[in-house]
Amino acid sequence: MELLILISACKTASARRITAVIPFFPYSRYSFKDKSRAPITAKLVANMLAVAGCDHVITMDLHASQIQGFFDIPVDNLYSEPVMVGFIKRWIKGWRNAIIVSPDAGGAKRASSIADRLGCEFALIHRKKGKVDNVEKMEILVGDVRGKIVILVDDMIDTGDTLYLATTTLHENGAEAIFVLVSHCTMQANFPSLKKLSSLPIARLVVTNTLPQTHLLDGVNEEQGETITDGDATDHPVTVNGTGQDAEEGTKHRGVNGRSTLSRRASMMSNGIGSGGTSSMAGKLTVLDISPLLAESIRRTHNGESISLLFGDWAERAGMAGYGQ
Repeated sequence: MELLILISACKTASARRITAVIPFFPYSRYSFKDKSRAPITAKLVANMLAVAGCDHVITMDLHASQIQGFFDIPVDNLYSEPVMVGFIKRWIKGWRNAIIVSPDAGGAKRASSIADRLGCEFALIHRKKGKVDNVEKMEILVGDVRGKIVILVDDMIDTGDTLYLATTTLHENGAEAIFVLVSHCTMQANFPSLKKLSSLPIARLVVTNTLPQTHLLDGVNEEQGETITDGDATDHPVTVNGTGQDAEEGTKHRGVNGRSTLSRRASMMSNGIGSGGTSSMAGKLTVLDISPLLAESIRRTHNGESISLLFGDWAERAGMAGYGQ
């Protein structure tokens, strides 16, 4: 509602163009009727933005791509996928032999896309209810995770039930290490499932800051007694794809905080996560900062430039530069 009021105020003040930057699009799960008389709330939100006077929408990782069709105005749906790919290449040791896993059929396209970019294997988990006890269970339909580094990819954590079932299933099937990468985390403070996340058999939970995650940092890392902080700077500049490009190139791309997206401080040792060495990151949670991606999209939109660059190598380099928070 506050966003709608701001848009309306700008419109009545004769603003030439109004762009709404919405990292997490609200009610994106309600994009279709799952039963009779159910509302399509995402369509309602789109209508309200247009009526209020919005001319352009910038968002990230829509739960359903068809939401873009709810608008009669331009919509730029940015992806966190390149940032996550950069993070995997930078921080997960042994990623070349990893397997990318989707926890459900709906996320198969996203996971397979990341697997193709990395040249890794792909696996799919199926969720079903037991015939006798009616308890939800998961089974691996495609792929073999035994003895491999598993990277579980999903677009959203809400209650954490899917994550709990998926990681438990992967662990029972012999996964060597489990990393979870999620675009949006909507879990609130004091949510019962926060305790679940701390006890899951995962090496690292990686989320983006499309929503503030301060409470999650405190909740997930409570048992370790400390939260994630920046560690010492790496001894060597960040290299991109092994070409020897140094961080000075990143000075061309400044984030909203004024730091280079390629030369910000690193918080993990250069041997990577999962290497068995000591990491300068405590706990299980990492928050990827997507503000440079949004800032660059705003700059390019304002100057009338193409944003195609943000779907490829530029965003991937930002992910390789550091984890953010």
